[in-house]
Amino acid sequence: MTASIAYEAVEVGTELPAQSFPATRAALVRYAGASGDFNPIHWNEKFAREVGLPDVIAHGMFTMAEAIRVVTDWAGDPGAVVEYGVRFTKPVAVPNDDTGALIEVSGKVAAKLDDNTVRIDLTAMNDGKKVLGMARAVVRLA
Repeated sequence: MTASIAYEAVEVGTELPAQSFPATRAALVRYAGASGDFNPIHWNEKFAREVGLPDVIAHGMFTMAEAIRVVTDWAGDPGAVVEYGVRFTKPVAVPNDDTGALIEVSGKVAAKLDDNTVRIDLTAMNDGKKVLGMARAVVRLA
């Protein structure tokens, strides 16, 4: 598969469609099972608070994975992402209710690079706070 977006059709500043992703306790349990990361800060509220966290927090890699979905949905092919990195800046606290937390992600083309690639800068927010810093992906377009 290849990206469905043509390199020539994209300009610096092009905004990707923003998306919001729910993070619930149930999603964290499923992620823990799939990833093998059973750290109690991701499922045990008492333990999380004892180590100074506001509540159970989402796995950093869970947050990172949700954020890149903005890029893969836009590009039309997850395989088009050739590079991706972030800094974890704030934890996503996930309350024990039916709603959980909301990770709001936006992105824009920050640079057109060689070989039909572009750099996408992402902004991931939760509760008005930036949860990922330096979130950048390089994507090969058609």
